[in-house]
Amino acid sequence: MGKTPEKKVKKEIKPKAKAKDSKLAAKKKKKVQVAKVLITVSSTYNNTIISVTDYEGNVLAWSSPGVVGFSGSRKSTAFAASKAAEDAVAKAQKYGVHEAAVIVKGTGMGRQAAVKGIRTAGLKITSISDYTPIPHGGSTPRKKPRGS
Repeated sequence: MGKTPEKKVKKEIKPKAKAKDSKLAAKKKKKVQVAKVLITVSSTYNNTIISVTDYEGNVLAWSSPGVVGFSGSRKSTAFAASKAAEDAVAKAQKYGVHEAAVIVKGTGMGRQAAVKGIRTAGLKITSISDYTPIPHGGSTPRKKPRGS
């Protein structure tokens, strides 16, 4: 007895789902609008870093004299700090920022100049806090030599 030929069944190919149908479609970004922000000024002897955050701690914008275009020993000047502060505020203005609380940390020439730059950029400063770390007691001295 002979074998019966098997019939080949054609599978129907379905078109792939389009991007708008699938769950992986890109979501539209929400525009963040923040009225009040925290501005942290971290000032050292060599540089000044200004970061603009909302009250939850999310960074909206930041700047430093190196970003603005200063290099070397000119980054540590008060003028460079004020320009960096103006740049950080300009970046944060697209989020609808109107007033800020300023936190200053560290010692350096850019402390007061950065606050002045924030004010000239057009933000209303509600409070200025100084969180500069101060050592209490310091490290223990070395042991005194024994004998002679």
